[in-house]
Amino acid sequence: MKRITALLFTIVFLFSVLITKADEGMWFLAFIDKNYSEMKSKGFQLTVEDIYSINNSCMKDAVVALDHGSCTAELISQQGLLLTNHHCGYGEIQAHSSVDADYLTDGFWAMTMEDELPNPGKTASFLIRMEDVTERVLVEVNEKMKEKMRESVIANISKTIEGEAIDGTHYEAKVSSFFGGNKYYLFVYEVFKDIRLVGAPPESIGKYGHDTDNWMWPRHTGDFSMFRVYCAPDGSPAEYSTDNVPYEPKHFFPLNIQGVKENDFAMIMGYPGSTNRYLTSWEVKQTMEHENDIRIEVRTKKLDILRQNMKADEKIRIQYAAKHAQCANYWKYSIGQNKGLKKLKVVKRKKLLQKKLTKWIKKDSKRVEKYGEALGIIQKAIKDNYEYDLVNTYWFEALYLGSELEGFALGNFELLHAFGDEEQLKQTCDNLRASGEVFFKDYNADVDRELLVTMFELVKSKVKKEYLPSIFETIESDYDGDFNKYADELYSKSFLTDEKRYMSFLDNPTQGEMMKDIGILTASSIIEMYRSLETKKEANQYSLTKGRRLFIAAYLEMLQDEDANALFYPDANSTMRVTYGNVGGYTASGKTYKFDTNLDGYMKKEDPENHEFFVSKRLKELHSKKDYGRYADKDGNLITCFLTNNDITGGNSGSPVLNANGELIGVAFDGNWEAMSGDIAFETELQKTICCDIRFVLFVVDKYAGASNLIKEMKIVE
Repeated sequence: MKRITALLFTIVFLFSVLITKADEGMWFLAFIDKNYSEMKSKGFQLTVEDIYSINNSCMKDAVVALDHGSCTAELISQQGLLLTNHHCGYGEIQAHSSVDADYLTDGFWAMTMEDELPNPGKTASFLIRMEDVTERVLVEVNEKMKEKMRESVIANISKTIEGEAIDGTHYEAKVSSFFGGNKYYLFVYEVFKDIRLVGAPPESIGKYGHDTDNWMWPRHTGDFSMFRVYCAPDGSPAEYSTDNVPYEPKHFFPLNIQGVKENDFAMIMGYPGSTNRYLTSWEVKQTMEHENDIRIEVRTKKLDILRQNMKADEKIRIQYAAKHAQCANYWKYSIGQNKGLKKLKVVKRKKLLQKKLTKWIKKDSKRVEKYGEALGIIQKAIKDNYEYDLVNTYWFEALYLGSELEGFALGNFELLHAFGDEEQLKQTCDNLRASGEVFFKDYNADVDRELLVTMFELVKSKVKKEYLPSIFETIESDYDGDFNKYADELYSKSFLTDEKRYMSFLDNPTQGEMMKDIGILTASSIIEMYRSLETKKEANQYSLTKGRRLFIAAYLEMLQDEDANALFYPDANSTMRVTYGNVGGYTASGKTYKFDTNLDGYMKKEDPENHEFFVSKRLKELHSKKDYGRYADKDGNLITCFLTNNDITGGNSGSPVLNANGELIGVAFDGNWEAMSGDIAFETELQKTICCDIRFVLFVVDKYAGASNLIKEMKIVE
C-alpha cells in the first residue's frame, strides 16, 4: 500500500507544474491557471476566472457537448442559439429532408422560432463543475489486486461518488479515468433534451468540397449549422414540448467581425473525443495494421456501393447522405493517419522512447520493482490478442457496421425481456414501433442487401473458419454457400427488412415467431461470435490495462525527472478541454500555405460536372457584385476559412475559436492532411486546425439566406 501511495503522490505532483511544449496540449479548464502565464505571453487578455468558474458565469457556460460528446457547440445569443458544424448537424438536416423538402440541397432557415424543427434524442450538455477524486477512487486498491477486481472496486466507488454529486439535483455525473487509470476526475453536467434545428446552409456551402476536400488545406467550406436549446418555463431541462421556452444561458459569446491576422491569439474550448498519444510501438503497429488497414479495406467497398446507389436514385441519395458522410469521414482519416505515421516513422520513435524508458527504470531498483514489467506486459498482451483483434475489427467494420440489419436487430432484442409481462411488452412494442418508423424512413432493402452480401463475402475470405459466425455454416449447408441465395430469403421474409412486416409483427409479437426469423437468427449468430471473441480476449485485455497504467506512470515520472517544471495533459476522452495558440500558416513538402482563404478561391474550385464543387446561383450573384456587406475584410474580400495551431481532434468539431478577449472569431471543423498522425503523435510544425471564419458564417446567414431574425439576436463586435 505504501508503494501505491508513493506512486499516487508522484502522479499528483506532476499536475502541479507547467510544461511549455509549443501549442500541443488539451488542458483541463479547472487547472488552466498553471498555463496562464504562457497564455498571456501569446496574447490572452482575460483572467482564469473568465474561462472557468464554479460560482460566476464564464466561458465554460457557453460551450456544450452535443449528444454527450459527438461534437461541440457554442451559445451565441441570450436566447439559447447554438452554433456548430454543418457536419455535426448533418444527421438532423438529413432526417428532416425528403424529395419534396430537400434541406440538404437547398438549406434550411427558420425565420421564426415556430419554424424551428425538433430532434428527438438530441442533447446538449453543460459542464457544471469538475473535481479531482483520485485519492478517494484509489483508496481501496492495492498492487496485489487482480486487474479485474481493481476495476470492479473502482467502478463501485465511482458510482457512489457520482450518486452523491447529483443527489437532490437534476444533474448527471460521471467519474472518468485519465493517464491509464492513474488519475480520476468527477464531471457534473446539466443535460438539455429539447434541441431544435434553426438553420443550415445548403451542402454546396456547408459541405463544399465533400470527400475530396475533407481534411485538406486550402479549404473554403462553410461548415456550420445552428440549433436552439429549449427548456421548461422554470429553466430546467425537459423533453420536447410546445410549452418549452428558449434557454437563457449564463454566458454566450459575442461574435467579432474585425477579422484575424497572422499570429493573433486563438483559443479553442470543446470536447475532444479520443487521442492515443501514450501508445507503445506495438500498439501503434496494431492500430495501423488492424484498425486502419481493415477499416480502409471494408469502407472502400461500402462507399463504392453507397455512391453507386445514391447517384442512381434521388430518394436514396437523401436517405443515405448522412450514412455515407459518416462512413467516409474516418475512411479518409485512416488513410491519412497511416500515411502520416509511416512518413514520420512513429513506430521507430516509440521504440527509441521505450529504450530510453527501460534504461531509466533500470537505474533505480525501486523503479524496477514498480515499473519493470510494464513494457513486457504490453508486448505480450498485444501479441497474444493479435489474431483476436484482427477478427474483431472485421466483425465491427464488416458485420456490425457493414449493413444496417445487425444494428437494427440489436435494438429489437429488448423484446426478449418483455415477453411474459403484458404491460412491459406493450410499452416495448410502442417504443420499437416509433423507432421503426424512423429507421425505415431512411432504409432501402436493396441497398442493404448489396452491402450485406459484399460484407459477408469479404469476411469469409479474410477470417479463419473457426471465427466465423454460425450463420456462415448455415449458408454453406442450406444455401450451397451462395450468399445471394441466402440474402434472397433474408430480405424477402425477415420482419427486420420490411416496414409492413415489421409493424405487423409488433401488432402481435411472440417469442417463437421472433426466434424463427432469419434476420434475428443472423444477428444472434453475429453477436455470439463477438461474445466468444471477448471471452478469448478478456485475460489479455486486463493485462494490457495493467501494463498501460504502469507504463504511463513510469513515462510521466521520467519526464518529470528530466524537467521539474512539467505539467502533462491526459489523452482526450470527451471531457471539456482548452487549447491555445496562434493564427498562422505552415510549410509542408516544400510548399508554403497561407493562413486564410477567401470566396475568390471558393469560386476557382467550381466544377459544374462535379457535385462536390457545385456553386449556387445565389452565391455567384453575391460574389460577382462583391456584395459582402460588413463581413468583407479591409481589402473587400470575404474570408472563408483560416488556420490556427491549436491542438484538437474529433469531438472538437463545432468548437468555438476565440480571440484574446473571449470573442468568437470562427468555428473549428477539421485538421490538415499532413498531420493526420496527430491523434497518436502531435507534430508541432505540421499540426493545424481548420476554422470557418465567423464573417463567412454571418455572411451566409445574413446576405445569402436573409435570416436577419437570427442576426438581430446576436451580439456582433464591429
